Amino acid sequence: MTPADMVLTPRGLRFGGQVYPCTIGKGGLSHNKREGDGATPVGIHHVVGMLYRPDRIAAPAPWATPIGPRDLWSDASGQPDYNHHVRAPYAHSHEALRRADPLYDLVIVLDWNWPDAVAGAGSAIFMHRWRRPGFPTEGCVALRPDHLARVAARISIGTRLIVPS
Repeated sequence: MTPADMVLTPRGLRFGGQVYPCTIGKGGLSHNKREGDGATPVGIHHVVGMLYRPDRIAAPAPWATPIGPRDLWSDASGQPDYNHHVRAPYAHSHEALRRADPLYDLVIVLDWNWPDAVAGAGSAIFMHRWRRPGFPTEGCVALRPDHLARVAARISIGTRLIVPS
């Protein structure tokens, strides 16, 4: 581990000398992540992108990409663009990145099952805002909005998220 690593612990996300309360997937931690299981995958994941809603927040980092109305994430297992950022119109199963709620106003994209996605191995494992303390995600790691912004300002492409078993 390096000081720049983010590490999921029983107390929260350890990063930069701080421990930030966070939530994980409703399916707990998994060594065998599958699409739709609600689990957070165990392993070493790398930051590969950052997305944000420019109509709601300022760019959290110079390398962040704005989310527009047509931005989606494919969860269509078996499609060539499974677990990738896609744009509407998109005929296959997907998740909208531009949401009415604030959960995806800031999204840190991790390399789980990316770029060469294995069908059924899970998609859209992000770090994003939590709904409220203790409310689980569908497999992502979620933080309080101010903590997420603090982390986003201090990471870069390649920063590791370590999820131990």
